[in-house]
Amino acid sequence: MISQTVEYALRAVVTIAQHGGRPCTAKEIAVKTQVPAPYLSKLMQGLAKGGIVSSQRGLHGGFVLSKSPDDLTLWEVIESVEPFQRIRKCPLGIVSHTGTLCPLHQNLDDVMARAEKSLRETTVTSILQQPGAVSPLCEQNQSPLVTLGLGR
Repeated sequence: MISQTVEYALRAVVTIAQHGGRPCTAKEIAVKTQVPAPYLSKLMQGLAKGGIVSSQRGLHGGFVLSKSPDDLTLWEVIESVEPFQRIRKCPLGIVSHTGTLCPLHQNLDDVMARAEKSLRETTVTSILQQPGAVSPLCEQNQSPLVTLGLGR
């Protein structure tokens, strides 16, 4: 139900949110999220076009969230890269199913409706604040910032 592209987009957004407003370079995001750099670059363009992130050029540039993680929902991130597809008509094109879904497809759409509702209600901040000892996308005893080892 969730594609790899959506998974990668959510990883990138959570990683940026963990940096508390400090711009994250594409290289930092790629390392932290384990997304191949070329794929991440294309993905970040889509997130920027969708209004989820903005980019800052220059020495201290990188990507930042376009709105507060308190207000940014997982639904908005998903919709910006790959719109969620509900089942509105018979996927098989069966004429007798016009206007109503068969029990199988109705049940599948009901599940999708519940998933949509949950994604619309879940903010990025709520993901970062969930109780437990494990921080999203971070080793337990590791700083959320990536050290690139430059200047050695």
